[in-house]
Amino acid sequence: MKAMILAAGKGTRVRPITYTIPKPMIPILQKPVMEFLVELLRQHGFDQIMVNVSHLAYEIENYFRDGQRFGVQIGYSFEGRIVDGELIGEALGSAGGMKRIQDFYPYFDDTFVVLCGDALIDLDLTSAIRWHKEKGSIATVIMKSVPRDEVSSYGVVVTDENDRIQAFQEKPSVEEALSTNINTGIYIFEPEVLNYIPSGCEYDIGGDLFPQLVEMGAPFYGLTMDFQWVDIGRVPDYWRAIRSVLMGEVKNVGIPGKEVLPGVYAGLNAAVNWDKVDIKGPVYIGAMTRIEDGATIIGPSMIGPNCCICGNATVDNSVIFEYSRLGPGVRLVDKLVFGRYCVDKTGNTIDVQAAALDWLITDARQAPPSELTNEHRAIAELLGRE
Repeated sequence: MKAMILAAGKGTRVRPITYTIPKPMIPILQKPVMEFLVELLRQHGFDQIMVNVSHLAYEIENYFRDGQRFGVQIGYSFEGRIVDGELIGEALGSAGGMKRIQDFYPYFDDTFVVLCGDALIDLDLTSAIRWHKEKGSIATVIMKSVPRDEVSSYGVVVTDENDRIQAFQEKPSVEEALSTNINTGIYIFEPEVLNYIPSGCEYDIGGDLFPQLVEMGAPFYGLTMDFQWVDIGRVPDYWRAIRSVLMGEVKNVGIPGKEVLPGVYAGLNAAVNWDKVDIKGPVYIGAMTRIEDGATIIGPSMIGPNCCICGNATVDNSVIFEYSRLGPGVRLVDKLVFGRYCVDKTGNTIDVQAAALDWLITDARQAPPSELTNEHRAIAELLGRE
């Protein structure tokens, strides 16, 4: 069976991570989120997967290649052009990306699934496909019910008593929301739907195609299912996703490495004197990472591979990407560290390099900075406060 993963977006709401990593490649404990989607598709018999790519396309293509090592076939549709020898991404929108593939050569010839490439999901696709066919639907939106006080963060789907879609509301207020069912970015389509998408222009599934289907009175349905759906639309979402995985709240996503202490997992050759550090799980420490004596690590926290946490530093409820060095005595609370950027759980970002804070957080491959001054220690304490 055939499927498509939407992977062409720039991921602007997940910056600074997406400056160098496309959203589908954002790691969940060292494993790209898109890999979990490929595994899910394969489990339900979807072994032919098209991926539209644009922003940092080579990162996705170089990792997944033809899909052979994942037990599937994968093809790519690049959206963009070359300017002065450089690939410039120009995404066509989710529906436009589907149409481009079909225009190249008719690929979608039977019921197919389309997934956004930036969410962890645990969905019974087989049951969803069966429901879709029984309804005689041309398009089905997989929905999830959320508490009413959360509807303003999502696209809301309004259906009638027969599950037929009547309208959409984009991030309505709690008072204005006509439903608590939200669009999860998981769709089931019949090839016929492609007849309603124009060629060669930007066209969106949710913003353009779906309103058209409603207006036409097409057999267009919404299916509410109870499943895990961890959307990584923004940096705070990613921060919460890592926490959820570490706390065992996400099915089918295990913590890698070896459990060296209760709730504490370490990758290969992590250098830690376990009796000389204060660690409270759940915590993941990547391979070839050094935790110096006197450091404190409080979970849920993730420290990527090849990092260095210096003596008397504290990592509390934080996520640290690979090759990061946290200076001695520095206190990091509720933060995400990615390269030269430090982000709090609300998404506020500090460019450590531009702010001349390289002594606080730097690349572990660089020579350690000089000894901290009292002024440095005061700034570190200020930044580490909750």
